[in-house]
Amino acid sequence: MTDYTRALEQIAEIHEHLAKTEVYRGWRSLPVACSGLVGFVAAAWPSAPGSTADAWRFTTYWLAVGVFALVIGCSEIVWHYVVHAMPGERRRSRQVVGQFLPALVAGAIATGAVVRLSPALVGLLPGLWALLFGVAIFAARPFVPSASVWVGLYYWTAGLLLLWGAPGVLAASPWAVGGTFGIGQLFAAAALYWSIERPDRIRTRAERAAEGRGEDYGEKA
Repeated sequence: MTDYTRALEQIAEIHEHLAKTEVYRGWRSLPVACSGLVGFVAAAWPSAPGSTADAWRFTTYWLAVGVFALVIGCSEIVWHYVVHAMPGERRRSRQVVGQFLPALVAGAIATGAVVRLSPALVGLLPGLWALLFGVAIFAARPFVPSASVWVGLYYWTAGLLLLWGAPGVLAASPWAVGGTFGIGQLFAAAALYWSIERPDRIRTRAERAAEGRGEDYGEKA
């Protein structure tokens, strides 16, 4: 019985090691692209705030938009987690999402501090948010497609330009947030599709799986 338990533990460790070397496939390009479109719509909305004179309105508006876009972008993960995922897949999803959380929490804390210190500093938030979102992407780099490094670099570059171009007092443009994240999420969706979802990638994975099953059958025979 002890040998059997040890064997099961070793198998679980092997599966865990293999999972760490595989790209996480929970995100899908369509929900991620839709989250980017949310940014464009929110920026173009006639009542979108864009003045440091109402710092709290600007901040709460974009935080609400960000949460809504995040829910849309992660909808595939949540649906699969609740309906279809096996225990190992759920553990994997928690690990990947956990890589993003520290940077997102840091962004929320920094946002509150900036608005509290001075409404005039609200113009720095779009750049700060872009930088921290780039940090979140790089934190999840071991689990996401290699093309995601370009998405992270895009957010870092956008954040740097937004911070560099922000004077001490700035009427923050809605497009500085919605446009930046809209483009970034469409870029991320394209990277997901190209790396994981395009037909030749799916066919290649299916062929590898079939070959693996054939080898296993030959060994058993």
